Amino acid sequence: MVRQKIHDDILELLREEGTEAARKAQRGLIVQPGAIGDCILTLPLAAFMKEALSLGGIDMLGHTEYIGFLPGRSCIDAVISIDSVDMHRLFVEKEAFDLADRDPLISTFGGYAWIATFVGEPNSDFEHNLIYTANCSGSSEVVTLAAKAPGDFAGHLTEFYEQQFIAQSGLPLKGREVQPSDCLIRATRADTAKGRELLREAGLDPNCRPVVIQPGSGGVKKCWRLDNFLAVAGELKSKGVETLFLLGPAELERYTKTIIKKIAGVSIHLVELSLVEVLGLLACAGGFIGNDSGTTHLAAGSGVRTFALFGPTNPSMYKPIGPAVTVFKGNPKTFASRSSVGLRRRLIEAVLV
Repeated sequence: MVRQKIHDDILELLREEGTEAARKAQRGLIVQPGAIGDCILTLPLAAFMKEALSLGGIDMLGHTEYIGFLPGRSCIDAVISIDSVDMHRLFVEKEAFDLADRDPLISTFGGYAWIATFVGEPNSDFEHNLIYTANCSGSSEVVTLAAKAPGDFAGHLTEFYEQQFIAQSGLPLKGREVQPSDCLIRATRADTAKGRELLREAGLDPNCRPVVIQPGSGGVKKCWRLDNFLAVAGELKSKGVETLFLLGPAELERYTKTIIKKIAGVSIHLVELSLVEVLGLLACAGGFIGNDSGTTHLAAGSGVRTFALFGPTNPSMYKPIGPAVTVFKGNPKTFASRSSVGLRRRLIEAVLV
């Protein structure tokens, strides 16, 4: 009897190990061609897929300048450059679509148990061709998601993504509510060391923990009037709070030398940092102030005290996810064009708490 029990226990252990090995072998892929903010708002979906489908890993296909830093710092295990894939081939009419032996498209999309794509539309030639490609080397489920929620959707965008996935998966999945305290991105020790190095190079004490301010955004109408940011920085400095302006490609494209000189007269500024460098800088920051932008989502997602300024966009839908996010809503009509003394006052009070 004892020998039989030992035998049964061994078989059960082997079955469990086999099940676990099979689970770890199952992987998922998210095709996300958007910018940094879009990619960060997709991370809760990635975490949901990983947990609900018991996937051993999940990858993301997109622009590497926006997603290259995610492995090792988020729930994304690996990334694929969208520039390395002949995506245009998937848009041809399904009757004309053809794959060769050892086709690169099969190598890219084959082997995934689940694929969620923000490219293409349901029942389109693209979706049909992607399904065909993904199933050439194994069984794969493909779900096509809309990147933008309809105007009558009342929740957060991350909820819209999850609800779409559940509805189209055909499985009795239970939704995973995104927690405001979730840290979507984790800076590494190397990131923090790089952040301190950047502060030192800027002439600041590497341990000073400045409030980082980024006055730009991808959309001009989403940018709070620059004078407001300068006034906030000046007031904070008068209270003994160090500030540092972060200027990316969008700001440098729009700002004249005169404007940049004006910023320099108020605060130290850094220009054109990579996302990894920005993440390191944020890891050393005492707070972040910004518009509805990708960097604001990065700051919030990495756990930094984030003060997000919204004008024409809806914070209920696009609010950054993070454990320490405060949202301020300005007048959509005058957000980018006029000074806002009242909003500046409320923002400064919140930062100084």
